Amino acid sequence: MAPVADNPRNGRRYRQLTVEQRALGLPCWWCGHDIDYRITGSEAQRSSWAFTLDHAQPLSLGGDLLDPANARSAHRRCNSARGNRVGARRPQRASRRW
Repeated sequence: MAPVADNPRNGRRYRQLTVEQRALGLPCWWCGHDIDYRITGSEAQRSSWAFTLDHAQPLSLGGDLLDPANARSAHRRCNSARGNRVGARRPQRASRRW
């Protein structure tokens, strides 16, 4: 594994992309529910509902880490559950039954 200093996710361009995506205030692209953008810092690393930067085309399948067109807002739990799948069905939003 590369040293931490060489990890592009620690780089200025990646951090800037994350800040820009967070500033959009979009809902989770995977489940469609709102993201609690107030969760930050160490709390965000523990909360399932916190913002994470997800990539539409997974990095392991050739997606570009720094391409804004590949960046998506997601809950931490949705990002983790999706893994590196593409084309997988998104979970359906529960509809209210009256």
